[in-house]
Amino acid sequence: MFGEFIKKRRLDQGISLREFCRLMDVDASNWSKIERGVISPPQDDKRLREIASILKIEVGTSLWQEIKDMAKIDAGAIPDDIRSESRILNSLPIFFRTLRSEKPEELERLIDFIRKGESSEK
Repeated sequence: MFGEFIKKRRLDQGISLREFCRLMDVDASNWSKIERGVISPPQDDKRLREIASILKIEVGTSLWQEIKDMAKIDAGAIPDDIRSESRILNSLPIFFRTLRSEKPEELERLIDFIRKGESSEK
């Protein structure tokens, strides 16, 4: 997720892998592994801010939050703001069970519920 997103954004802006790595001061071989999902993306805020700056993503926007979330999830972690909400955290097993369900109607109900929540926020 994270690596694919960063690679697409980088290419959309015409930034080569080598140029991106030069700007980040990282090894191109290792960064390529991040983009391919072979190794976990960086987790520290400073490094994520550098990436955002190079890719012209404003810190504090929903896209910025999405990058942070993708980095956490790809590393096998739960984003900090979700982990701090016990109600949400306690619901994750139900969420995962629903995703794994062989009952498509349960998954459709979950998707409808999420969509309704998104449309009420707008």
